[in-house]
Amino acid sequence: MALIRFDASLVGVWLRETGMSKKLFVGGLAWATTTDGLRKAFEQFGEVSDAKVITDRDTGRSRGFGFVTFSDDSAATSAITAMDGRDLDGRSIRVNEANQTQGQGGGGGGGGGRGGGGRGSRRDGGSRHHYDYE
Repeated sequence: MALIRFDASLVGVWLRETGMSKKLFVGGLAWATTTDGLRKAFEQFGEVSDAKVITDRDTGRSRGFGFVTFSDDSAATSAITAMDGRDLDGRSIRVNEANQTQGQGGGGGGGGGRGGGGRGSRRDGGSRHHYDYE
């Protein structure tokens, strides 16, 4: 019998590409909210295929927002309705559909007198608003 290897990370990619999942933006998170806590708070509405609290790459501290992806659109809609404005870990959170962006990278145009390149003036050369989350 042949053994088939399965890469679970591809399921999320497939769901996104086929439009069978919906990613939600969750803002106003308490510093203490963890990825696991975020997932547990939203699992009551349906299958959560991914959850992530975004952290600062230098300090590791929460940036105060995250993303939750549902496998089913109706579960995501229910979660938005029920959780937007609700209290989670002592903070009133905002929940709405995440903006879909095409591709990664890019940084915008010239940067007004800073010599172009679209990278701004950050020490590490990175964009201030680029998050490594898919």
